[in-house]
Amino acid sequence: MNTSQHPKEEKTFMLVKPDGVKRGLIGECLRRIEQRGLKIIAIKLIHASEEQARKHYPGTEEWLRGMGGKTLETYQKYGKDAKAELGSDDALEIGKMIYTWNTDFLTSGPVLALAISGIHAIDMVRKIVGKTIPAFAEMGTIRGDFSVDSPVLANDGKRAIHNLVHASGDHAEAEHELAHWFKPDEIHAYKRAEDEIMF
Repeated sequence: MNTSQHPKEEKTFMLVKPDGVKRGLIGECLRRIEQRGLKIIAIKLIHASEEQARKHYPGTEEWLRGMGGKTLETYQKYGKDAKAELGSDDALEIGKMIYTWNTDFLTSGPVLALAISGIHAIDMVRKIVGKTIPAFAEMGTIRGDFSVDSPVLANDGKRAIHNLVHASGDHAEAEHELAHWFKPDEIHAYKRAEDEIMF
């Protein structure tokens, strides 16, 4: 994180996934960001390659185990047998499956990549999109208002969770994702008309 950066200029990344694009929710996502007083400083609609999609995710063993562990917790919560349904109850193996499903999903259609800036941009965008699992996302958030998918349904279909959007979780993730999806000269700086009034 650039500690000399002014708090009003915090940057984050958001991706409208193929389900959000195909359902015509691009405008709604943009409206909610701008309505909050955040600035869209880069935007592009692209069809991600497999390499682009894979490199969006960390893909480390720790990350894979974390994804698999969350899935095992969900299976336990709903009284389901991971080994019977997925062929494994090993967190790392399940994480690898999820990695593949996520990559397949991100390459299944166009995605809208966004660079966003503003005060507490990372936390604000996370608040706008809602909890990762749509079934648990609050009403009034993008996921809470427009999706009901859950890990149980997704795993049953051997697919990624259809949760419409991705938003960076922290500064390190935001920096990685912004650099991954945008060249430096594609990111712009400008003042919004109401900056003086809002801050």
